[in-house]
Amino acid sequence: MATERHPFELAKGVNGLDKIILRESRGRSAEIYLYGSHVTSWKNENGEELLHLSSKAIFKPPKPIRGGIPLCFPQFSNFGTLESHGFARNRIWEIDASPPPLPSNSCSNAFVDLILRPTEDDLKIWPHNFEFRLRVALGTEGELTLTSRIRNTNSDGKPFTFTFAYHTYFSVSDISEVRVEGLETLDYLDNLKNRERFTEQGDAITFESEIDKIYLSTPTKIAILDHEKKRTFVIRKDGLADAVVWNPWDKKSKTISDLGDEDYKHFLCVEAAAIERPITLKPGEEWKGRLELSAVPSSYSSGQLDPKKVLE
Repeated sequence: MATERHPFELAKGVNGLDKIILRESRGRSAEIYLYGSHVTSWKNENGEELLHLSSKAIFKPPKPIRGGIPLCFPQFSNFGTLESHGFARNRIWEIDASPPPLPSNSCSNAFVDLILRPTEDDLKIWPHNFEFRLRVALGTEGELTLTSRIRNTNSDGKPFTFTFAYHTYFSVSDISEVRVEGLETLDYLDNLKNRERFTEQGDAITFESEIDKIYLSTPTKIAILDHEKKRTFVIRKDGLADAVVWNPWDKKSKTISDLGDEDYKHFLCVEAAAIERPITLKPGEEWKGRLELSAVPSSYSSGQLDPKKVLE
């Protein structure tokens, strides 16, 4: 049961894995697996799921969970020598009973603090001591906030460098009816073209084929407009300069064993990230990266968008 001291419930999820359930008074909820500190569900007051979980998601360690919000640390994709997206997403995290104070500007009494420290095996592949604290909070307006705090706890005086992403899978009605506002005119690295650098043209990003781009020096707010559902996701981020936009489309989907062939039509990944300029921490230093997601009704229809209004 959720109590004042523990504002969350602990439950058993798929395959007996431990999960945490956050509930807000108007029926909104979020679920986080201790495996990967992985948010797998975020529901609004009508019980609608706002995140996409693969229809073929595998809840069997050490395989990462496909969908929701995977954490990419200490490496995004193959930007380094570790396995793709690093190892934080396939480790069992612990509930942090006494986290350092975290100033917050949102009203939330439904939250959980989780912590990851490296095992001896982790230190063999990435020889750095760290503490990775994550707070997941469900706000009174239904907004979902993830705050990561990563500290260098090396005793040998050595700094370390990492890349990072919140690999969020947003649930959409139909990928071909979705636009992203806030990234127009920005430079991006195109992962489908050997990370060559281009500049985004046009008013907004729409989708008609595979996309895998890292937008650079992005604003703190990005909007995803879903015309069919008349819903806009607003992404607010701090400490995360980049934004990855990914959808595998039909051919690539068939090569991903834990993704349903038709899943690509119903999700879009827009990932708050720190990639182009990796984060370097000296011993004792801490980095903070914050992501706030909200879903708001929108009466916009295609061709009648005012991105400035959306992003105000």
